[in-house]
Amino acid sequence: MASEPTLNRSLKNRHIQLIALGGAIGTGLFYGSSESIQLAGPSILLAYLVGGAMIFLIVRALGEMSVEDPKAGAFSYYATRYWSKRAGFVSGWNYWFNYILVSMVELSVVGSFVNYWFPAIPAWVSAGVFLVAITAANLLGVSRFGEFEFWFAIIKIAAVAAMVLGGLAVVVLGLSTVSGVRPSFLNWFDVAGGFLPHGLMTRGADGQWTGLLMALCVVMFSFGGTELIGITGGEAENPRRTIPRAVNGVIWRILLFYIAALGVIMAVVPWNTIDGSSSPFVQIFDSVGIHAAAGILNFVCLTAVMSVYNSSLYADSRMLFSLARQGNAPRVLGTVDRRGVPVAGVLTSAGVTVIAVVVVFLWPEFAFNYLMSIATIAGMLNWAMIMITQLRFRRAIRRGDGPNELAGLTGDQAVDALRFRLPFAKITPWLVLTFLLMVVVLMCFSPTYVVAVCVGPVWIVVLLLSYRFTSRRRA
Repeated sequence: MASEPTLNRSLKNRHIQLIALGGAIGTGLFYGSSESIQLAGPSILLAYLVGGAMIFLIVRALGEMSVEDPKAGAFSYYATRYWSKRAGFVSGWNYWFNYILVSMVELSVVGSFVNYWFPAIPAWVSAGVFLVAITAANLLGVSRFGEFEFWFAIIKIAAVAAMVLGGLAVVVLGLSTVSGVRPSFLNWFDVAGGFLPHGLMTRGADGQWTGLLMALCVVMFSFGGTELIGITGGEAENPRRTIPRAVNGVIWRILLFYIAALGVIMAVVPWNTIDGSSSPFVQIFDSVGIHAAAGILNFVCLTAVMSVYNSSLYADSRMLFSLARQGNAPRVLGTVDRRGVPVAGVLTSAGVTVIAVVVVFLWPEFAFNYLMSIATIAGMLNWAMIMITQLRFRRAIRRGDGPNELAGLTGDQAVDALRFRLPFAKITPWLVLTFLLMVVVLMCFSPTYVVAVCVGPVWIVVLLLSYRFTSRRRA
């Protein structure tokens, strides 16, 4: 197996930095931030700070393993190596299907952004064109994928930076007044109930739960995709230098692109006037006199959709490659062409995405209520398995069963030799797992997410039965 052609290590440092940065910025920030603000008011900043800290620890745990043993498939490979083949199967296929569903949703909404300028173009045509274009880009090689994702991320970063700077100009220079309220950071505390208007959890007259804790459900799922850093490890030119940089930068990206952006928005636009009818970003641009804001944001969101599908297809194809090399997927999916591209994995993932998009167009209510619920719980399952795998990774290296470069070392000596250690590793995984469990419990109080909690156990059983069936066939 060692002599087989494999993936090329041609992702440069700037590619991985921007892939990691772009992964934290999507349509959830540009449009979905309205929902989180309505739930918690200005205290949403605390929700993003706490949720961001948890995500940082999750990615840091993955980084510890990726730096020592950079492999395609990342957490699926590590789950197989340090936990069990069953765990690797569940982790890998769960992640693959999760991103198939994410791809499905992104492609199903791309038509709405195109129709903003060209209303006569059918939505399915837009979805088809972008699917073919992004698939073709992924077939050109990982360096081309890196370049596309680099420029997609630049556009999103520029949009957020422009909004933050424009909003700060409004507040500092007093350039505008919104809804009769003077722009000021004091608006976090003086408007409609202050900083914590709905408390930790409050049940409204309509029976819906709001508050800081409920906002965590929305916040956590806006961070989906940050674990892509680990996937890139198998194709990074210098993973032991670039992965630590990208991982350590996650917390600063969250501070800048979520907390700073939403903090400025709620200083300029009173939080209780953000009702989701338009993006808060549009309101900020309008405030500084850029009345083409809706068109600009439409372009940025179209770019974000292409970026998400580009990353999703990349992650899915590499996960299939890893699963095949583990013996958990058909062998053909573990082959690569002369450029190191897992062509079968790319085309298989794209082909299944086509089927999923058709399902969305034919039965949208079913797709979004149930299929996306699986995607929601799949993300939680993925994060939990990363933390459990890290615990088992530590146990393995302590008994001398770590990666080759740690061979011969045991106990504290082996742990001290790790290049990129998870902080407070004896308690951190348990802290994160407890937090994730709390979020799952909170999801039970949300009509948006309760379906995911119900579907989740069924999905896990499906994965376990699939492993049992396929392992019997292989035997």
